[in-house]
Amino acid sequence: MATNSTPALPLRVGESHVSKGLALAMGAIVDSEGFAIDSEAPMIFDEAFADVPDPRDFNSRHELLDVLFVALAAVLCGATQCTEMALFAKARLDLLRQFVPLKNGAPSHDTFSRVLRILDPAAFHTGFMRFMTAFGQQLRIDVSPKRVAIDGKSLRRAYKKGAAHMPPLVVTAFECETFLSLSEIVAETGGEAEAALKAIRYLSLEGAIVTGDALHCHRRMTAAIREKGGDYILAVKANQSKLHREVIAALDAAAANPKTRFHQTEEDGHGRHDVRRAFIIPFQQSPGKNALVDLVAVARVETWRTENGKTIYKQRHYALSLLLPVEEVLAFVRGHWAIENNLHWNLDVLIREDYCRSRKDNGPANLAILRRTALNVLHADPRKIPLTHKRLGARWEDQQLLGLIAHVR
Repeated sequence: MATNSTPALPLRVGESHVSKGLALAMGAIVDSEGFAIDSEAPMIFDEAFADVPDPRDFNSRHELLDVLFVALAAVLCGATQCTEMALFAKARLDLLRQFVPLKNGAPSHDTFSRVLRILDPAAFHTGFMRFMTAFGQQLRIDVSPKRVAIDGKSLRRAYKKGAAHMPPLVVTAFECETFLSLSEIVAETGGEAEAALKAIRYLSLEGAIVTGDALHCHRRMTAAIREKGGDYILAVKANQSKLHREVIAALDAAAANPKTRFHQTEEDGHGRHDVRRAFIIPFQQSPGKNALVDLVAVARVETWRTENGKTIYKQRHYALSLLLPVEEVLAFVRGHWAIENNLHWNLDVLIREDYCRSRKDNGPANLAILRRTALNVLHADPRKIPLTHKRLGARWEDQQLLGLIAHVR
């Protein structure tokens, strides 16, 4: 019997006879892989941030979750400050209403600014952690830590008046395999070292290896990592003078031993020729109140970089809580730089974090969380195109923005 009802859209566009183009013509919203989006389903964004307290008065015109969701969508499209978020909300109001009510229209610049300034960054960060867990489950991405790099980055233009020499610093725990930010804390009293400890304590590190520079090579950090079930590879320098002397003496003796096994790699690129050589030995440190927890091995990594006929030699030393094959040590040491190349560089060049002058109250901390959330969404998008192209596409075409928003449903 004939019927005039429209057939149900398949769960995946492209199944049966339905094409992506036909799905769009039927008014469906599809994500970047061609899946139809259920615009009535609850968003994991709402569920993750539902417990973040709204610090505003009861008569606020816009729901807190609506403001935060629009702010995230704006950052995905290139907004760097609250004025641009307001312009984005006004320009894409109809599209945004497919996900959040926005009953009173687009939030203003003052609304975005006020929310980000007075929102509790600790509560926002807790919501971010819940979001990342649900986000990974939604996309079938394993977001559990495996190779975690810990490092700080200054918000260069977010300094308070008269304090250009002391900009805020954000410490991030970064997953070097998935390129996802796992935890981020703005340094306060105690500086970067204390903020790094807080960032680590938010994570479950069972089976993970944490890498960090010499600033983080101290007893409290190694204790925190081990308590969370992780292992560590931390740079050793003269700031730990006694340990540094003992490590160099042990490694010098091993280097002179013909039985020591070295691993060497050579690489050409960007007009440079790099030679890297590494070895690892068991090590027992002298006892003391500042001794690293569970230190069992030390390693040396040497590099010879030749560029324009000039060779520069460097030698680095590392403390380890596990005795790894030397090939893996070199891979972990090199992998640590993913936090610079895949996070800090993108924050500087793509997100333009250093150009943001938001500096009052909790604004810098909350914007830092928002930017890293946006980068996580961009990295998780499966399309094999540059992040810049993903942002430009979202800015220029509604369907591409909807595809990114689909990942937070």
